[in-house]
Amino acid sequence: NEFTSLRASTSCLHHEPLHKHVFHFRVSIPKLTDSYTEDTWMKLRDAVSAIQNSTSIKYNLEELYQAVENLCSYKVSPVLYKQLRQVCEDHVQAQIHQFREYPSSSLDSLSFLKRMNRCWQDHCSQTIMIRSIFLFLDRTYILQNSLLPSIWDTGLELFRTHIVSDGAVQSRTVEGILEQIERERNGETVDRSLLRSLLGMLSDLQVYKDSFEQRFLTETNRLYAAEGQRLMQERDVPEYLHHVARRLEEENDRVISYLDQSTQKPLITTVEKQLLGEHMNAILQKGLWMLLDENRVCELMLLYELLNKVKGGLTALLQAWRDYIKSFGGEIVSSPEKDKEMVQELLDFKDKMDHVTQRCFQRNDTFINAMKEAFESFINKRPNKPAELIAKYVDSKLRAGNKEATEEELERILDKIMIIFRFIHGKDVFEAFYKKDLAKRLLVGKSASVDAEKSMLSKLKHECGAAFTSKLEGMFKDMELSKDIMIQFKQVCADTYSLTHKHSGRKLQWQPTLGHAVLKTEFKEGKKELQVSLFQTLVLLMFNESDECSVEEIRAATGIEDGELKRTLQSLACGKARVLNKMPRGKDVEDADRFHFNSDFRHKLFRIKINQIQMKETVEEQVSTTERVFQDRQYQIDAAVVRIMKMRKTLSHNLLVSELYNQLKFPVKPADLKKRIESLIDRDYMERDKENPNQYHYVA
Repeated sequence: NEFTSLRASTSCLHHEPLHKHVFHFRVSIPKLTDSYTEDTWMKLRDAVSAIQNSTSIKYNLEELYQAVENLCSYKVSPVLYKQLRQVCEDHVQAQIHQFREYPSSSLDSLSFLKRMNRCWQDHCSQTIMIRSIFLFLDRTYILQNSLLPSIWDTGLELFRTHIVSDGAVQSRTVEGILEQIERERNGETVDRSLLRSLLGMLSDLQVYKDSFEQRFLTETNRLYAAEGQRLMQERDVPEYLHHVARRLEEENDRVISYLDQSTQKPLITTVEKQLLGEHMNAILQKGLWMLLDENRVCELMLLYELLNKVKGGLTALLQAWRDYIKSFGGEIVSSPEKDKEMVQELLDFKDKMDHVTQRCFQRNDTFINAMKEAFESFINKRPNKPAELIAKYVDSKLRAGNKEATEEELERILDKIMIIFRFIHGKDVFEAFYKKDLAKRLLVGKSASVDAEKSMLSKLKHECGAAFTSKLEGMFKDMELSKDIMIQFKQVCADTYSLTHKHSGRKLQWQPTLGHAVLKTEFKEGKKELQVSLFQTLVLLMFNESDECSVEEIRAATGIEDGELKRTLQSLACGKARVLNKMPRGKDVEDADRFHFNSDFRHKLFRIKINQIQMKETVEEQVSTTERVFQDRQYQIDAAVVRIMKMRKTLSHNLLVSELYNQLKFPVKPADLKKRIESLIDRDYMERDKENPNQYHYVA
C-alpha cells in the first residue's frame, strides 16, 4: 500500500492511515477540454476543502485519484501543482489567527499547547489524505522536478512558514514547553505525550535546534547551576551524590520520552558540568576522606562512576585518593606509641584499600598503581622501623604456640606480609632482624612449621633473589649439620677413652638460655616429668636440698643474672604450671619473696612442658642489630664505589653518585656517600684530580 508506506515516514505515527483503498483499475480517459479541466479541478478543490474542514467528501476517492491521473496525462501538471499549493497555503494562513488572538495568561499556556498540537495533528492528517488523492502528481511531475518539494514537504513548509515561524506563536509555544519541563523537574506530573508530539513537530519542521534546544539548554544550565550551589551547602556528600545520579537518570528518561535524541549529549554534559564539574573539588574535599574512613562502598562506587563522566574527574579523584592513603598510612607508621599494632594496622589498611579499588574503582590500573606508590611513600617516611617491625610480626606468626591460624590462613598472612615488604626500601634491616629471630626459633625449637618457614624463605627468594636468602637457607643446613655432630659427639662421649679432634681451634660460646632438660618429679598425685630450660632446672634442683628458698639464696647458689632469674622464677611460680609456690602471692617477683615446692601440684598430663617467659628484645640488642646493618651498608657502599671506579677509571662526583644510587638496594643520603668516598681516598683506593676536585681517578 503506497499510502501506508508514506504515512509511516511522518511524525504522526499514532494516527490510523485514512486511506484504505488500493487501486487496481484503469478507466478510459475522456477527451480533454477546457470545461473538463475546470470541472475536474473544481471537484478536486472541493475534496481538498472537505478534507481541510473535516467534512465528508462528496466524491469517490478512486474517481478523484483517476481525475488527477487524467489531468497529469494531458500536461497540466504544473498548473495543477500551483493550484493545489495555493489552496493549501490559503488554509494554513487562516489558522494563524487562532494563535495570535489566544489569551496570553500563563494559566492558559497548557491549553495553548494543546491547541497547537491539535492544529499540527490535523494538518498532518489532512496532508496525508490530500497526498493520497494527488499521489500520481506527487510521483510523476513533482518527482521529476528536483526543485519542487513533495506534497508532504510542501505541507511542512507551509506550516513552518505561516504558523511556527511566527515570532509570537513560536515564542509562546517554546515557553510553554519549557514551563512544562520545569514543572516536571520540580516533581509535578505533566502530559509527556503532548510534549513528545510538539517537540516532534519542531523537529519535523527543522526548527528544533534554533527555536527550542538552545533555550532549553540555557534554562537547564541556569536551573542546575543554582541547584548545585544550594545543595552543596545543604546536604552531605553521600546524599548529594545520590541526588546527582537521580537527576542524570531523570534527564536521560526525558530524552527517551520526548526530547530529540540529538539533545542527549549536550543536555547530560550540562547537568554533569553544573552538578559535578563545578563542585568536583568541594565534593572530594568534603566527602572522600569521610567515605573512605566509614568504608561507604556504595557511595564510593557512585562517586567513581559520576566523576568518570566529567573531564578531569578521575584525575582529581586519583590525587585525592593518593593524598588520603599517604595521610592515613603516615599516621600509622609515624606514631611510636602504636608500634605494636603497626604491622597489623598496615595489613588491615591495605586490605581495605584493595577492596575499594576492586569494588568501587573498577580495578582501574591507574588507581592500583597510585595506591602502591602512596604506600611506598609513607612507609619509608620513617626509615628502618617498619622493616624491623615486619620482621618481628613474621616471627610472631611463625613461632610455635601461634594458634590463631591454620596452615592455609598462615600462608595467606605471609602473602599479605610480602606485599607490605615490597614497599620497604631498607630490606637489609628486615633481613637482619628476621635472621636473628629465625635463629632463635630454630635453636630453641620454637618454629611452628618447617614448611611455613621454607615457604617464607621461598617468597623472600623470589622477591629479592638468592643472595638475599643464602644466609637464611644456610641456617637450616646448619641445623641438619648440628644433629649429625651431636650424634657423633654422643658416640664419642660413650667411649670413655676416646678423644675428639673435630673442629680443633674453634671457639665455643655457651648459650645456657637455649638449653633444656627433663626432670623426674614426685608430687602427692604421683610421678611427673617436667620439660624445662637449663635455668629452670638449676632452680628446681635446689628444692631437692630444701623445701623453701629465698630469691637471694637462689641467686647466690645458681649465679643466674638477676633479670633472667626473676623471669625463671615467674615461669615456675606464676605461670599455668605452678610447681613452686611464691610468698607473698603476685605476678611479679621481688627480692624479698620466698619460694617452696608445691607438692600439691596436679596436672592431667604425665610430661608437662613449662615454658620459659621469653625475654623481650632489649634496647641493646635492637641497637646492636641496627648498627650491624649500618656497618654492612658501609661495606656495600665501599665495594660499589671501588667496583665502579675500577671499571670506569675516571669519573666525576655526580656521575659516581648516580651510578651508586642505581646499584645500591637500600636508601642512603648523599652526605653518607660523600663520607665513604672520602674514606676510600684516605685509604688510597682512589684519588682526586689535581686540577678538578670533583673528578676522581681509580688507584690500581
